[in-house]
Amino acid sequence: QVQVAESGGGSVQAGGSVRLSCVVSAYTFSSKCLYWFRQALGKQREGVATITTAGKQASYADSVQDRFTVIQDGLAKTTYLQMNNLKPEDPAVYYCSAGSGKWGMCRVTDEPNFWGQGTQVTVSS
Repeated sequence: QVQVAESGGGSVQAGGSVRLSCVVSAYTFSSKCLYWFRQALGKQREGVATITTAGKQASYADSVQDRFTVIQDGLAKTTYLQMNNLKPEDPAVYYCSAGSGKWGMCRVTDEPNFWGQGTQVTVSS
């Protein structure tokens, strides 16, 4: 069973930065893709970034493109989400997840199998 755990988060001022970390217990075929999702209060869950476990290919939702970067440290089995220039629309519970992707690709629209418990990010103006 793949286990996922996030850390980081907290409160940051608009325009600031924060880095989230995610550790995956084991990489298997069922965890070829690593994802970051978020869910704001009263809104649907949104996929914001994904990366292959090999760290070869990353993709992002339009809402975070050029502000968020997902980084894969394969040796440490840790995935980071670097969030810069945070905006008032970014506060949410951020979740790390792992899944197999579809047709050999990882997309932010995928539905992963394994999830962490989430970490809160708050942005103050």
